[in-house]
Amino acid sequence: MSEYEGTFCLVVHSHLPWLAHHGSWPVGEEWLYQAWAHSYLPMVDLLRRFADEGRRDVLTLGMTPVLAAQLDDPYSIAACHDWLGHWQLRAQHAATLWRGDPLLRELAAAEHRTAINATEELETRWRHGSSPILRSLVDSETIELLGGPLAHPFQPLLEPAVREFALRGGLADTELRIGHRPAGIWAPECGYAPGMEGDYAAAGVHRFLVDGPSLRGDTAAAHPVGESDVVCFGRDLEVTYRVWSPKAGYPGHAAYRDFHTWAHEVGLKPSRVTGKQIEPPDKAPYDPALAADVLGLHVKDFVDTVVTRLRDLKSRHGRESLVVAAYDTELFGHWWHEGPAWLEGVLRALPEAGVRVTTLRGALEAGHLGAPIDLPASSWGSGKDWRVWDGEQVADMVTANTALQHRLLDLAESVDSTARDTVADQAVAEAMLALSSDWAFMVTKDSAADYARRRARVHTERFDALATLLRDGDRARAHQLASTFRGDDNPFGHLDARALKKR
Repeated sequence: MSEYEGTFCLVVHSHLPWLAHHGSWPVGEEWLYQAWAHSYLPMVDLLRRFADEGRRDVLTLGMTPVLAAQLDDPYSIAACHDWLGHWQLRAQHAATLWRGDPLLRELAAAEHRTAINATEELETRWRHGSSPILRSLVDSETIELLGGPLAHPFQPLLEPAVREFALRGGLADTELRIGHRPAGIWAPECGYAPGMEGDYAAAGVHRFLVDGPSLRGDTAAAHPVGESDVVCFGRDLEVTYRVWSPKAGYPGHAAYRDFHTWAHEVGLKPSRVTGKQIEPPDKAPYDPALAADVLGLHVKDFVDTVVTRLRDLKSRHGRESLVVAAYDTELFGHWWHEGPAWLEGVLRALPEAGVRVTTLRGALEAGHLGAPIDLPASSWGSGKDWRVWDGEQVADMVTANTALQHRLLDLAESVDSTARDTVADQAVAEAMLALSSDWAFMVTKDSAADYARRRARVHTERFDALATLLRDGDRARAHQLASTFRGDDNPFGHLDARALKKR
């Protein structure tokens, strides 16, 4: 009899586009600081406690280079510190306004305590950014770290040379920050085009994520892709969607804190979901005790779901099987207030239920490798195809990005190979930021679409301004302008335009 019911891998993908110096509210830096305070700090706290307990291979954590750059950036650290101070003041103000309501008064007090703790963490453990923290978690083998391309582009729509440059640059960035070159990546948006496994193999990537339908639902093991040694893991949607899907999931329960309802006079979220058809003014106050009761039920439900799924797969395949559940890190805490507590409950309860909890690397070591498979063009977006990033709503952006890449490659060919050119380097950085997958996603989903279009346009215009000055030979003005742009956009100090030249 097997010691385990099977194997479970939790994969969390940490990503935000470059936000520093590009607006604050309602879209911009505020997005970064909310995710930092409500998701990244709690996630690190949880992982550190697991590390202190000697737990290994707890989960697989993706960290995109563009987010890592922001979490290491002195400006962002200082600005986040200011934001945490304002959070304390807002909570103090709420305590005064809500003193007549016991639930709301305690909510304000809890917010103030959390804000103070977050400030202390940022001033001590996080004072040099996220990289030293992540390195300790990687060194202790508490986590497996996944990397990715530089600024999270939708890789299938990139020119081959640009795709290779972004991927190699992203892996080098992670190695520079963490001291380890990732063996696996979270491909942005799980975007895949046939043949990309060759790119991965050439860059030293051994494993990556796809969505379950790409494997036709056969997610019970990893699979080599085509004739390569690169393996893909598929999200088990039957399990993953139990938590979060396009239509349902635990966070929508009536007892949980409502993400969308604000008390704008204090900038806090005082309500529980109450009901999906109930207007914000009519929602009930958030009750943490009620939420905790429901949370325990949802931990048990998820564990039961995983065990049932593993048993079903084992009976079907005649061997221990694998379940991979994958989510955005920002779900836990930022979008779903109770998410970090749920996550800890699940990661503690699954081993007690006889489930092997490990990383993607650990799943391969446990033998969960199936037959080779040919993958279709795919993503984890709507329709599981490319429509979110290549659909009618963003056709103009796709056309603009294609033209930008051609101009980028032309610029690279004109760069002097004998020494780095800081102007060309900045131009390439602007192009990378313009090609972020986030902008098309936000337009297609009509989520701050104007901001997204503006960001794509701004970075493209900055690239063109620098490229024009270089072409015209106006080096003095080019250096001056590059220095100005670098004050806003400097995520990748190691970026070298010469790496884009044809070999």
